[in-house]
Amino acid sequence: MSTIRGARERARVEVTAAIKDEARKQLAAEGAAKLSLRAVARELGMVSSALYRYFPSRDELLTALIIDAYDAIGEVAESARAAADRARPHPAPYAERWVAVARAVREWALAHPHEYALIYGSPVPGYSAPMDTVGPASRVGMVFIGLIRDAFRADGLAVPPLAPELRAEAERITAEIAPDLPPAAALALVAAWAQLFGLISFELFGQFNRMVEAREAFFRQAAGELGRSVGLRGRPAGR
Repeated sequence: MSTIRGARERARVEVTAAIKDEARKQLAAEGAAKLSLRAVARELGMVSSALYRYFPSRDELLTALIIDAYDAIGEVAESARAAADRARPHPAPYAERWVAVARAVREWALAHPHEYALIYGSPVPGYSAPMDTVGPASRVGMVFIGLIRDAFRADGLAVPPLAPELRAEAERITAEIAPDLPPAAALALVAAWAQLFGLISFELFGQFNRMVEAREAFFRQAAGELGRSVGLRGRPAGR
């Protein structure tokens, strides 16, 4: 009985993977708003009723794709941080680790533009992300928060003074995302986060066309400046 059960579970895993692979092809060809379970089933040679046993609705399939994308980019960020931590003969300075993570996130986005657009592009009409996506969505952010936290404990942070009118807002954000950081650092981190993904989105969606040609070097420089904006000391890699 356990052999039969194991075979069924393997078959379910394989069919689930095939469904998601075909759905990603649809994302690339038509965009998330036009994702269709019927079209996915047709391309796989399945009847719609069989596919519904795996994903009862378009939204559940979208959620699975979103979680996969967040986990993939999160794993890339975590691996980049771990590699920078293990650099020899000494761990990389925190400013270099920041740039290393940022570059890894950019490289994933360029290699997976449609999945990046699914999670950081325009909202899908009629879709509301469930709580299941919150944990995966936070993985990249937690890498940057952890990096800034470690830098603060090891070297301190050279964060610009906080404007008085933003004190309450900064304290609220600090309490929510990083209670052990100075409020000015937490606020700067949110701003740097938004600018980092703005840089990636501009490049990915063509806003740098006929403007920025040396895009890798440009991004590396900009990411380093963002690292300094959150108080990291020292020169980032490539400077």
